[in-house]
Amino acid sequence: MTIALPMIVPEPANDRRSRKPSGQKAPLQPKEVWAIRVRLQLANRARDLALFNLAIDSKLRGCDLLRLKVTDVAQMGEARPRASVIQQKTGAPVRFEVTPAARETINAWIRKAELTDRDWLFPSRIRACPQLTTRQYQRLVKDWVSLIGLDPTRYGSHSLRRTKATQIYKRTGNLRAVQLLLGHAKIESTVQYLGVEVEDALTLSEQIEL
Repeated sequence: MTIALPMIVPEPANDRRSRKPSGQKAPLQPKEVWAIRVRLQLANRARDLALFNLAIDSKLRGCDLLRLKVTDVAQMGEARPRASVIQQKTGAPVRFEVTPAARETINAWIRKAELTDRDWLFPSRIRACPQLTTRQYQRLVKDWVSLIGLDPTRYGSHSLRRTKATQIYKRTGNLRAVQLLLGHAKIESTVQYLGVEVEDALTLSEQIEL
């Protein structure tokens, strides 16, 4: 059976760059998230698929995502629908959801790697490092976006952290909710992180009729 892969046509660099603050990595669009999932699934890359899905759902910084142990997100080898971690940067807890699709890929990875509760969820294949490093994670992200023809120089680990948060803001306009999900101490940090501008606020306002 042949699976037809979606054709991803990147937007012109100037268009997408104008929507985000200088220096920030672009978030992925929904069709791009789906396309990467298909590629990883077809390649039987169980670890990468679980890591990618959890990165999108959790919205965690790379350092927090890679410090997860199996017991942080799963019990008796089965991923839970919600979890929480203490952020390394702020020392404050943050909760996140794990969608059914993500739980399925996490469970498959735990079984394939024969992980126990005390193991790192994403162990490194390099003996000197017990779990994946942020540098390895960055390389993986660039590899994933390259699979669907995107420019790897424009994406990084923060692209995955920003992806779902950006969609939540676009659909709801609820900055406070996004602030809580990202674990930001100040709403101003969320505004800056999402690159919210007056044009974005006006677009949301135009969708409300009274």
